[in-house]
Formats: sequence, C-alpha cells, structure tokens
Amino acid sequence: MATLICGSLAYDNIMTFEGHFREHILPDQVHILNISFLVPSMRREFGGCAGNIAYSLKLLGGEPLIMATLGEIDAQRYLERLDLLGIRRDYVRVLPDTHTAQAMITTDKENNQITAFHPGAMLFSHLNRVSDARGITLGIVAPDGKQGMCEHAEQFAQANIPFIFDPGQGLPILDGAKLCQMIDLATYVAVNEYEAKLLSDKTGWSVMNIASRVNALIITLGAQGATIHHRNSIEVIPVVPAERIAEPTGCGDAFRSGLLYGIENGLDWATTGRLASLMGSIKIAYQGPQTYPLHRTEIGARFETAFGYRLF
Repeated sequence: MATLICGSLAYDNIMTFEGHFREHILPDQVHILNISFLVPSMRREFGGCAGNIAYSLKLLGGEPLIMATLGEIDAQRYLERLDLLGIRRDYVRVLPDTHTAQAMITTDKENNQITAFHPGAMLFSHLNRVSDARGITLGIVAPDGKQGMCEHAEQFAQANIPFIFDPGQGLPILDGAKLCQMIDLATYVAVNEYEAKLLSDKTGWSVMNIASRVNALIITLGAQGATIHHRNSIEVIPVVPAERIAEPTGCGDAFRSGLLYGIENGLDWATTGRLASLMGSIKIAYQGPQTYPLHRTEIGARFETAFGYRLF
C-alpha cells in the first residue's frame, strides 16, 4: 500500500524573534506597516508540506510517495536527503534553471509566525500527473502550486483514489468556487481552526455543511487538540502534552501523517485522531520540520503511554 503525497518540497529558512509580534504591530497603523524584526538565530531546514508529511509517515512505517517539483539550481541536497531517508522519489520532477521553493519563517516567543514564500519550481507542480503513479491506494493534496492542487484533486477523483484535501497555505490563492469544487471532489478535508473559518467564509458553507460533503472533516485546534466531524457525529481528540515546546513549523504536517496512516490501515477515527495528535506533539519538541528521529516502536510506546492501549 502506497500513499501519494502531492505538495511542495522546499527549503525552510527559520528565524527566531526573541520578542512578541503583538508588541510591535500597531493595529491602527497597519495601512502604513513598515517593520523589521531582529532575528539573532537562523537555520536552513528541509521542508515543504510533501517532504514533511512523507518524513513523518515513513517513521510510522508507511510507504510515502512524493509527487512534487524541485529546482535544478539547488535540488541535489534534497534528492540526497530523500535517498538517505529511504523515501522514493520516482515522481519528484527536477526543473531546469529554477530554484526550489523557499520559505522564510520568523517565529516569536508565543510561537506566532510570519512567513514569506518564494514558490520557484512549485509553480510547475501541474506538470506531474496522478495517473503517472502506480499502486496508489490513498492520496493527499497538500499546499502546492495553484494549478497543481486543482488538477491533482481532479485526477485523484477521476482515478477513484480517496484523498485528503489539505488547502493550508494555499487557501489565499483559491477562490470560493474552486474551493467548493475541490471539497466536493475530496474524500476528507483537513484544516486548522483559522483555516476552517476562512474556508467557511470563502465557500459560504458552514463547518457542518462542509463536513456533510466529505467522509470526514478534521479540524486541528492547537493546544486544545482536534475535532473530527464524520457521519453526523464529532470525535473529540485530546491533545498530547509535549515534552517541550521548541517550534511549531511542521506540526500540522506531522498530524496529517497520522491521519494518512490511520486511514490507510483502517483504524477507527478515535485512534487515527489520537495518533495524529501524538505525531504533532512529538514534532513540536524539535526544531525544524524533519528532525525528530523516533523509531516506529518508540512512537508505539508513546501512544500506549498516552492513551492506555497498543497501536502497533
């Protein structure tokens, strides 16, 4: 069983502001906003939604297949990284004379984030087609180039492959009509609390209306856990307390790996949601979106400790 992960591969340039954004952004002056933050520390990490989800799903023992684009100018480090992790890159396309997508992420002391993003090769993600992949039983359309997200959703639906629609950072580039279409094509929708509100506003559909159109609507709530709306019921997923709070970048992607693993392996929603919650909790204790080096057996042990029953 293989899961096709359509989304971005990117380099994350992660910076830390040792203060609070809210103390420096004046609400009544945002129309003339001109502000700079001193960020004493900076790291460059492997990132992108597809890379982050695949990394986490691989730790769980899944078989992730990435469908994404890299820029030839700086692709080699990421290709070597995927080989080192044992993640297949059959459907990773390298485009000539192009940079790989780059995220510039600044995080403050309250884990709020300001991000600037250069899409680079990601803009050409539509050159990849779901029909090119073989042996796929589940998929996800994660944030990527606009045309790529739209076409990959259509292609999953045409191939009768169930998939999660995870609009995330792609929400601003998708209008209401297109979002409605993609929800109706999807089997599942996964968003955070803010994205759920934005998705509702842009589509004109309530959360319950969106939930009625898919097999499950998953809404993450940060420190309050998550809810899974399915079959006219709501599964409340508790948060797993983190060992420490290091950095939120990639937590949502780690959560989605748990969803994919649970769906792929036929777990019930209570167990699937709890696994997803655990993966997000594990990730937030580490800096960088692909740096938590846990083995599957350790993840299983942590699950049993947190919830009182065995997963694997």
